[in-house]
This record gives sequence, structure tokens and C-alpha cells, in this order.
Amino acid sequence: MSLKSLKKQRRIQVVALAAVALVVSTALIGYAMRDGINFFRSPSQVMEEPPQPTETFRIGGLVEEGSLIRGDGHEIRFNVTDGGATVPVVFAGVLPDLFSENQGMVGTGRYEDGVFRASEILAKHDETYMPKEVMDALKEQGVYKDPNS
Repeated sequence: MSLKSLKKQRRIQVVALAAVALVVSTALIGYAMRDGINFFRSPSQVMEEPPQPTETFRIGGLVEEGSLIRGDGHEIRFNVTDGGATVPVVFAGVLPDLFSENQGMVGTGRYEDGVFRASEILAKHDETYMPKEVMDALKEQGVYKDPNS
């Protein structure tokens, strides 16, 4: 064998090893993040195509007026709406200070037995901010009018 063919063979081995390492690292990252990826759904999307009870996802919309009920202990119940559909939400914990009726919210949790069981609730942080996904869902239903336009 000549020196050129040895260099060429070594180069092919290095490129093949790098490709295998890239595939393995991509697979490991995907496996590690499988529970960390939460898809966003609007209340209309949840009602049209209910997710599996094992799927964790985010839901967002407006807290429906008159639906906020503070039960015994830490459990809070309310409805979230995008104008097209309404989903009942149950949350056990402390709500953010800015959480109130007719305000935007995003919750993370699971949809079980017709109720969204939230593990986390986020509320808007000032008068103009609303998460992009929530704003897009509300605009699609014709509920939200952008104050800047």
C-alpha cells in the first residue's frame, strides 16, 4: 500500500467515526429532552382533538370571567377560553400575583377526564404582554384585538 492510500483510508475512518458520533449524540439529546418538549394548544384545539392523558402540553388563553373558584386548601378551578372553546382547569398551588379573570395565561399540565390538570400557571407580566402562542390563538378566534394596530 502506498502512503496516499493509507492517508485516504485514515481520512475515511475519521469521517465515518465523526458521523457515528454525531448520530449517537443527536439520539441521546433527543432521548433526554423527550419529557422537556411541551407543545402549545389553544382551548379550541384541545376540544377538537383531545390529547392523551399521558401527554404533557401547554394551554393558553384568557381566564373566563366568573369562572375563578378558590376551593378548600390549595385547589383552584377556573376556565380558560380562546373565544371558540372553553376548557376547565384545576390547579393546586399558588397562583401568580398578576393572575386574574379576563387576563392571559399559559398553563402546563395534562388533560384528564375533560379537565386540564395544571402543574404550572404563568400570567402576563404587564399590561401589554401576552405570549405569542396565546395571542395568535385569540386572534384566530377573533377575540383579541392588538392595541398597537
